[in-house]
Amino acid sequence: MPFYEYRCNECGETFEKMLRFSEAGQLPVCPTCASQNTQKKLSKVVSFGAAASGSTSSGSSCAPRGGFS
Repeated sequence: MPFYEYRCNECGETFEKMLRFSEAGQLPVCPTCASQNTQKKLSKVVSFGAAASGSTSSGSSCAPRGGFS
């Protein structure tokens, strides 16, 4: 299940909530002030691996290998 980030419009608290994809459209109650006036924040995408760290191997390119040009 993915984590979603929310912000409370009443107290300004930012919090995360783990929800199923089917529940992603529902807005949770703020855990600090119990307000229902919350909104989903846009979050950065995190990926792990060599490509995410910016390292590249020599000789790599964007062109497909072994295909027609």
